Amino acid sequence: MGLKLEREHSIKTKLFFNKQQLHEKIAHLANIHKANKTALRKGVLEHLKELCNETWNFAEQDLLRSGKGHICAQNLSLFQDELIASIYQLTIRHIYPADNPSSGEHLSILATGGYGRGLLAPQSDIDLMFLFPFKQTAWGESVVEYILYLLWDLGFKLGHATRTIDQAIRLSQSDFTIRTALLDARFITGDQTVFDEFYDRYEKEVMKGSENKFIDAKLNERDERHEQAGKSRYRVEPNIKDGKGGLRDLHTLYWIGKYVTESEGAKDFVEAGIFSPSEYRQFVRCENFLWTVRCHLHFMTGRPEEKLTFDLQQDIADRLRYKQHTGLRAVERFMRHYFLVAKKVGTLTRVVCASIELKQHLTQAKRKPFLTLFGIAKENNFEIEGYKLETGRLMVSNRNTFRKNPVELIRLFYIAEQQKLNFHPEVLRLVHASHNLIDETLRNTPEANQFFLELLCSPTNSEKALRSMNEAGVLGRFIPDFGKVVSMMQFNMYHHYTVDEHLIRSVGILNEIEMGQSKDEHPIASKVFNTISNRRALYVAMFLHDIAKGRKEDHSVAGAKSARLLCPRLGLTQTETDLVAWLVENHLVMSMFAQNRDLQDPKTISDFSDIVKTRERLNLLLILTVADIRAVGPGVWNGWKRQLLQSLYFSTKHALSEDETDTSYEDQIEIAKHKLRHQLTEWTEPEFARFTQNHYPEYWLRTDEQDILKHARMVKSSQGSKDILSFDINTKTDADVTEITLYTLNRPKLVVQITAACVLADANIIEAQIYTTRDRYALDTISIRRAFDMEEDEQRRAIRIIKTLKKFTNNQQTLQDTPIKTKQPTGRKTAFSIEPSVNVDNSLSDNFSVIEIRNLDRPGLLFHITQRLNELYLDISSAHISTFGEQAVDTFYVTDMEGNKLQEKSRINDIQKQITEYLHMLLPYK
Repeated sequence: MGLKLEREHSIKTKLFFNKQQLHEKIAHLANIHKANKTALRKGVLEHLKELCNETWNFAEQDLLRSGKGHICAQNLSLFQDELIASIYQLTIRHIYPADNPSSGEHLSILATGGYGRGLLAPQSDIDLMFLFPFKQTAWGESVVEYILYLLWDLGFKLGHATRTIDQAIRLSQSDFTIRTALLDARFITGDQTVFDEFYDRYEKEVMKGSENKFIDAKLNERDERHEQAGKSRYRVEPNIKDGKGGLRDLHTLYWIGKYVTESEGAKDFVEAGIFSPSEYRQFVRCENFLWTVRCHLHFMTGRPEEKLTFDLQQDIADRLRYKQHTGLRAVERFMRHYFLVAKKVGTLTRVVCASIELKQHLTQAKRKPFLTLFGIAKENNFEIEGYKLETGRLMVSNRNTFRKNPVELIRLFYIAEQQKLNFHPEVLRLVHASHNLIDETLRNTPEANQFFLELLCSPTNSEKALRSMNEAGVLGRFIPDFGKVVSMMQFNMYHHYTVDEHLIRSVGILNEIEMGQSKDEHPIASKVFNTISNRRALYVAMFLHDIAKGRKEDHSVAGAKSARLLCPRLGLTQTETDLVAWLVENHLVMSMFAQNRDLQDPKTISDFSDIVKTRERLNLLLILTVADIRAVGPGVWNGWKRQLLQSLYFSTKHALSEDETDTSYEDQIEIAKHKLRHQLTEWTEPEFARFTQNHYPEYWLRTDEQDILKHARMVKSSQGSKDILSFDINTKTDADVTEITLYTLNRPKLVVQITAACVLADANIIEAQIYTTRDRYALDTISIRRAFDMEEDEQRRAIRIIKTLKKFTNNQQTLQDTPIKTKQPTGRKTAFSIEPSVNVDNSLSDNFSVIEIRNLDRPGLLFHITQRLNELYLDISSAHISTFGEQAVDTFYVTDMEGNKLQEKSRINDIQKQITEYLHMLLPYK
């Protein structure tokens, strides 16, 4: 095998280096310094360092020119072979010559692991095994040590082992990692007979009869690797080596195929019946692409980087010459190509490994099936016309089934979902060979659309069924708009998955909500699901809500148009179609209102009620919004977002109530005061009158009754106290926030001081409610994102904020003495630059002007914004802070210093201009 690979390499590497000159140069140096081994080593080291640098530089330039990473890896492997061979010859001829070697003084140097397969990434470890026939001698130890130290001094990272043949065989039998590494073992230099003896024994004593155990171990290892690297192959920062759909999955196919067939390489798998010719071509294309990306990553970073992070994706796209096109940036086009390749790798691994399982007769008791899409029904209970079970897997009765009736391409997945079945690998191969049958005729066939709609609306397995359709290449062809977003990524830190994966996951979360799972995560959505009347419309809207991503037109509007065309085809009524289109067009509205508007402002509820209009739409939009946010990625959904959505939901539900008559603001204020008086029975009338008269009307309209009660008791307890700042800390575990309420004499820059104190405590403010009483006291509540699991830790952080504020209050510390710098983005955020956007809107509130600021998020940003608003003589009533990955969206309800909305157009324009210029000055961009 080693000789065969060497011949293939030599054809491709004439320009990399001159093999003859390398050996002649070493011989020349040996002749000059034959009496001085130190000088010889120094001369060889200097020459080889220069040669390595030249070779690596040439390899990178050749990669940039050709774009062929697989050849780059082959060429680097061959260069490494010749380098090691030349060092070995130098060592045994001039450093430790053995004129008459004993039987123990025979050494074979083997490449193992990836290097053993004749492929070497620019910064990968060099995996070597020094193999002796018997116990190592002093001569062998000296030779190995000299070679290793010279390679280390050249800067190589080595993975090495020194073994006798017996040791190598024994370790291979007991350790599957070693067994796999030695499966790829390749002779580099030394004694060929030692290697031949080893590999002959390896095949007879290790491989023979252990095929099932090896396959089992490799597939379990694959599962664990995916668990560590992230289960989905559609994570937008994929690991190209160990992630799902990466190189290691191809390696797994290669190892299993080689172990089972004892073939020399993947090309021989076609003859062995493991790959079809088209699958082999797909294997080669995928491997070439992944190796190209990997080599670029290593060259670009100067380290063995395997994760395609945001800060590297743009540069890789540039190196591969991707260009912006049809609404997608160059980096998004590159990443879409990457995910399409990962998808093809997934298809190969499912089909080929399932086929190998069947060939090796692995039972359910021995191994959980590789294709873990569904459960398995008993063959003797299966009676569906046109289908049969083979070894518990779904198979068509006739290989011409799809060609005779293309509807069966959709019905196949419907049956699998209904019966909870795995697919036979041969039926998946037939599906892939039948893609051309999915045409306009099939798309407009009512029976096919009925099967698809029932599959989509299944409450139990629709996510798995949709994913299997997508992986088989059927879903994107049957629903062409879906095909346009397959493997599409959005270049931001908010979305964790590709668009198609997000849509499929969101349908799965809809299943969870309907089935009553995870009620603690979304109690209201779970409760109202059983009350909705338009279940089919909800499932279709969930599937379509982001289907128009990547177009020039707003994806919500374009998606609604797509829904109006698709829904009648699927068999939905006109009423259902209208509802689906409305849900798709408005799928972001509830989230936007909840996170960026003041939910205590009556205008917010009024505006949202005017949009939803009915209780049914409100219920549907709540469920869809919850599922959409949860499907974005891990950690995006939290208790605070749940609380905001619930607050908006209940306020809107009340506003939409038909039995409620409109109540004037004056009456609402009196009702709030009456409820408070009923709870403060211990208060005297003068005490109660003093508290109520001190608050402006908007306080009573915008504040929750339990908060008013807390404020009242807090204000009373502060009277007569020498402490000029009173506070209350509430760690809201269910909302993932800690709420700090402050009562102190109002003063300029108080809000700025609050944000400064939070920055100094590493606390992120996500909402602030700010009130000023008639007697010029401030009653402010800030909500900071929870950072600790333990209540005590949250309390301590809140106390640190309070202590800092007290220093500001007592003039023991000033903002000038507390320089707070906005940090420049680091790590992944360096990949993004967001142009600051400032918008002033007077239509969103009756009493306040609303300023929305969008900017690249970074620590200290809120402090600087509030500082600038203060300098512009704006009084902040409430602040609502949202982050979407790298983007911060901060909304402020403000008035001028006299309590009036901003009316003059020139004043508004000046505010927008000054804040924008300030953000540009504060936050320089690349």
